[in-house]
Amino acid sequence: MDVLVQNFSTYAEGFLGTVELTVWSSLLALVLGFLMASFRVAPVGSFRVFGTVWVNVLRNTPLTLLFFAVMLGLPRFGLVLPFEVFAVLALGCYTSAFICEVLRSGINTVPTGQGEAARSLGMSFGQTLGTVVLPQAFRSVIPPIGSTLIALAKNSAIAGAFSVTELLGTYKTLSELGYSIIWTFFWIAVGYLIITLSISALFNVLEKRYGVPR
Repeated sequence: MDVLVQNFSTYAEGFLGTVELTVWSSLLALVLGFLMASFRVAPVGSFRVFGTVWVNVLRNTPLTLLFFAVMLGLPRFGLVLPFEVFAVLALGCYTSAFICEVLRSGINTVPTGQGEAARSLGMSFGQTLGTVVLPQAFRSVIPPIGSTLIALAKNSAIAGAFSVTELLGTYKTLSELGYSIIWTFFWIAVGYLIITLSISALFNVLEKRYGVPR
C-alpha cells in the first residue's frame, strides 16, 4: 500500500494519461470505423477498394510498427505534433480497422429488403445507410465494439515507450526509486482493471438499453 500512497500523484498522472488516450483514440476509432464500414458497402467501387485496403493493411500491421511509422514518419513530411496526438492517431487508426469489420458484420445481419425498400422510397445510399441500416447494425454489435475498445485501452500501454505519459510507464519512475516491482505492477494492474471494467459497464448499459434482445 505504501507504493500507492507515497506515489499517488505519479499513479494519478499515468492513470489520467491512459484515460485520455483511451477516450480520444476511441472516438477517432469509432468515427473512422463507421466511415470505413460505409466505404466497404458503398456502391462506388473506388470506395470499397479504399475501405478494403485500409482494413487489411492496418489489421495486419503490428501496432508497435504503426507507432514507429506515425511517430518517426509523419515528422519527415513536415507534420510535427505532440507525441500524445501521434499516439491517438496510431491507436485510433489501428482500432478503426477492427471497428469497421465489427460494423460490417452487423450490417450483414440487416435484411437486404430493408435497404431496397428505403431506396424504393427515393432515399439515397447515404440516407439509407445512416437512417435505416447502421442504427440496426449498431444495436447488434454493441458487445463486440465494447470488447474492441477494451483492447484499445490495454494497447495504449505501447504509447509509454514513445515518451507519452500513461499508466504502464509509471513503473520506470518507481523502479528507479527502488520500489518493489511486484507491488508497482500490482497497482498498475488495478488501474487498468478500473478502466476496462468501466468500459465494460458502460457497454453493458448500452446493450441493455439499445441492444437486440437475444
